[in-house]
Amino acid sequence: MNPVFADLPTSVFETMSRLAREHGAINLGQGFPDDPGPADIRERGARALVDGFNQYPPMMGLPALREAIAAHYARHQGLDLDPATEVMVTSGATEALAGALLALIEPGDEVVLFAPLYDAYLPLVRRAGGVPRIVTLRPPAFGLDADALAAAFGPRTKAVLLNNPLNPSATMFSRADLELLAGFCRRHDAVAICDEVWEHVVFDGRAHIPLIGLPGMRERTVKIGSAGKIFSLTGWKVGFVMAAPPLMRVLAKAHQYLTFTTPPNLQEAVAYGLAKDEAYFTGMRRDFARSRDRLADGLGSLGLTVLPSAATYFLNVDVAPLGIADDVAFCETLVRRHGVASIPVSAFYAEDPVRNLVRLCFAKSDATIDAALERLGRLARRAA
Repeated sequence: MNPVFADLPTSVFETMSRLAREHGAINLGQGFPDDPGPADIRERGARALVDGFNQYPPMMGLPALREAIAAHYARHQGLDLDPATEVMVTSGATEALAGALLALIEPGDEVVLFAPLYDAYLPLVRRAGGVPRIVTLRPPAFGLDADALAAAFGPRTKAVLLNNPLNPSATMFSRADLELLAGFCRRHDAVAICDEVWEHVVFDGRAHIPLIGLPGMRERTVKIGSAGKIFSLTGWKVGFVMAAPPLMRVLAKAHQYLTFTTPPNLQEAVAYGLAKDEAYFTGMRRDFARSRDRLADGLGSLGLTVLPSAATYFLNVDVAPLGIADDVAFCETLVRRHGVASIPVSAFYAEDPVRNLVRLCFAKSDATIDAALERLGRLARRAA
């Protein structure tokens, strides 16, 4: 068996979700909303399934969706994309990431990554033959540092894999951070693979800055987006890849031999959704921000230390003031004894982890959040 996968432990997400089921816990660990997603988009997909074309769609994606993607990013991020040569549809953002790494990495190439990092990144880099060079980011800002970047980049650097907004920290890289990183990419002739699935789930008037839009990055960036995150339809697994034609030609060949295509009814529904007016996106962000504040305020009233959440479905609690030094043990106790599932942030580090942060998902109904807070209140009273 290939050791890259055979030697992987059970993921913390699977472990915590299993424990949540076994103990009847409220699952604030895994990142999916309670809400079923926008009714009009789901209805559009259902109609397309019954009445539409259900054979193989074009490998690159339905033309209508590729055009909708280009128009969407022109409107929301000021990007000028050619839907015919610079846009591709994939079966989720993870497939897009896997295809990009397999297409661009040769054995021995170095890939710069940033921890905390999503759990799929390291196995995919290693399976592609890449050598990970990890830059460790620290709370509360989780920002970039020139000295750390200089230590990670070198003559064998082929690519950089960046998640922005960043899960699990719920932070966004500043323009200064992105300009710093862009400078290193240009100097080392590295391709930036940008996992930007949370680009619309941002709060408090913030605006996402795509790395592909910075000077000198248009020809060396692979931008990846996700309809699942934009529309709270995580099970649909419809991803977008955007890149200049020389990159896209190679990315498309990897995609051809991974999934080849994506269900046409979902593509048609996503094309419809991407054309929604600004009111949808404003309302979506408002509703998630309200849920974020409900959970954050409740945790704060219990005396817990909550880090700011600028984006994503998540916020983090600092358990160090509780005298907790092991976030994994704390999360296991929380789900077994108090009936709330969470995720230890140390699981997002391959080395030298941060061990005082616990991630909670606020993309839940008011009733779910309130029930979780009531259970956490018993924990807080015991700690006092």
